[in-house]
This record gives sequence, structure tokens and C-alpha cells, in this order.
Amino acid sequence: MKFSMIFEAQLADPTPENERRVIKDCVEQAVYAEEMGFDRVWAVEHHSLTQYAHMSASEIFLTWVAARTSRIRIGHGVVTMPFGYQHPVRVAERAAMLDVLSDGRVDIGAGRGATKQEMRMYGVDPDDTYPQMEEALRILSSAWREDEFEWHGSLDIGPGAILPRPVQGPHPPLFMACSKHDTLKLAAELGIGALVMGFAGADDVRTMRKVYDEAIATRTGERFVSDKANDHLSALCPTIVLDDADLALRLGTRGQRFFAESIAHWYGNSPAPTAYAEDEDHVAAMAKDREELVARLHEANIPARPVDTGTFNAEHAYGSAETAIGYVERLREIGVDEVMCLIQMGTVPQEACMETIRQWGEKVIPHFRALEAK
Repeated sequence: MKFSMIFEAQLADPTPENERRVIKDCVEQAVYAEEMGFDRVWAVEHHSLTQYAHMSASEIFLTWVAARTSRIRIGHGVVTMPFGYQHPVRVAERAAMLDVLSDGRVDIGAGRGATKQEMRMYGVDPDDTYPQMEEALRILSSAWREDEFEWHGSLDIGPGAILPRPVQGPHPPLFMACSKHDTLKLAAELGIGALVMGFAGADDVRTMRKVYDEAIATRTGERFVSDKANDHLSALCPTIVLDDADLALRLGTRGQRFFAESIAHWYGNSPAPTAYAEDEDHVAAMAKDREELVARLHEANIPARPVDTGTFNAEHAYGSAETAIGYVERLREIGVDEVMCLIQMGTVPQEACMETIRQWGEKVIPHFRALEAK
């Protein structure tokens, strides 16, 4: 089982000064992650989502991290693939350049960039996002295989050389962001890895693993984007780990509330998020919010699904190292290939993020490495 971290570059008070600080804080965390034994870092790509994600040029962030590290893998989690955001050839060139500079450490995840705000900024048609994402993946997987590459689909490309060539052959591993059963099935059919996002928790991850495995078992390979399948499933693990377990729970659930409100704001037109006081009972507040949402859904005769209520689930790796080990044990039993730690949330102080990374590196990860050694 692998261990990674994912970065959104969130901040509650988005002044230019705070924005610069949080981006550099993320670099510090990513570099420390290598020292503490993590296998990979992921960086999102979002545009114009104030507070929620200031990671708009993840290829530059990842290059900066790669230059300061030597072992840890460097993951795009994810690149927005519809053509309005960026031409697939440009994605191929940038990814290959980073693969060369990092000595073959790059992973590429694909996403739709499907908030109304982002699509408005780039003139992307919502109906184009799924087909263009799939076509971009096919272009990427083919781009470096021939000296003279050409493509004739929705885009006419080439012929011409896509340079440089990546270190990893035939191309860096491909993934896709998956928050719904349909996207998991699509990832399996395309033969690419699944980045399972969301706060719904281990029980939902179990269901997602089952959906992914069933789709893998029944696929024919006809829709593979490459000649080699990547069946790796990475699951999000929100976590804050401190010696003071109660403080870790408060900081983690406070950060999650901010994250959840940011999602509701940008994906559902709710009010902008607030920072909340640290000493509030955030677990109780999220439980109350969930009950109110479920009641509204029932009134409308709509079933309450984890995708709707997951952001209010506080049962994550918040607390002591023993709490985190217990939670990861559940993910291990489910068959997760990679635990993707979400530590940097908009209200979590830098010192708590760094201490969490240390606790994972000194206590949590070694526990599972020892199990593997047996």
C-alpha cells in the first residue's frame, strides 16, 4: 500500500499575502513528505475558485517540488483536460518535460474542471467535458509512441514530433478523478487508475472499490486508452494527527467544515465559506447539518446518498497516531492501493500540518511497512 498527500492550496482569508504564504507552505509540506517516507504528492488544478483552491498552475508547483526532492513521485491530481483549458499536446509536452527533470517520477490524472465558475472562465461547454477528457487521455497515451504523431478526431493534430519524450515508457501512469460510480466504471473501462475523492468515509470507499473491481472484471479492453491497464485505486484520507488527540479532532473537523462549505459554494451556489472558531464542536455541527440535509431530501422524495451527505461525515483519521492507524487498517482491509492524505485544509495551521506529516512518517507509515515486511 502506498501513501501520498494531496494539495488544494486552500485558505480562509485569501489576501495576496496569505495566498503567497499558503503556496509556499504547501511546498514545505511536500518536501517534508519525502523525508517522512511518503510515496507521492498530488496537486489539483482549479481556476478562479477563491478560498477553495488556489492551485491553478500545478505543473509549476510540482516542478518546484521535484527540484527540491529526489525520490517522491510527482502527481497531477488532476489536469483539467477539456480542450478549452489547454490543448492536449501542451499537456503532453509539459508532463514529459517534468518527467525528464524529475527522472521519471510523474503521474497524470485527468479531470473535467466542471464547476460553472471554471467553465465560464475558459469558455468550456459542460456537454463537452466527458468526451473531451476521454479524447485527451487517448491523445496523451499515443503522443510519444511515434516519431511523427498525428491525430484526427475532434482535434486535427500533426503530423509532428511531441518533444521531449518522457522517461517512463510508453508514458507516465494515467489516472482519473472519481467521485461517482459512473466515473469509476469509466476509469476501469479506459484502463486507468482511480483517484477516489470525497469525505464519505471507509464504508463508501468499500462500495467504490467493489464498483471499480466489478467494472474491471467485466471489461473487454476495447475502450482502453493505452496498451497497458493501470488498475490502481487511491482513496482520500482526511487527517490531522497530533499528540493532543482532542485538538487534532477539532482542527481536522474545523478544516473539513471549511472544505465542505467551499465545495457547496463553488459546486452548488451556497454562501461563501467561513472560518469558524477553533473551539466549536464541529462534529456536532456537521451531524446537525447532515440531519437537516437528509430531512430536506426526504421531503423532496430524494434518497440521501453518500455523494450528497459525505462532507458531513467526521469519521476520519483525526486524533492520535493510533486513531490514524485504525482508520488506515480499514482502508487496507478494503483493498485500497494508496492512502491519499488530505492535510492542508483552509483553516489548519501550518504547524499542525507539519506535525501531522511527522506523526504519519514516524508512526503510521512504519506500522504498515512492517506488516508488508512480514
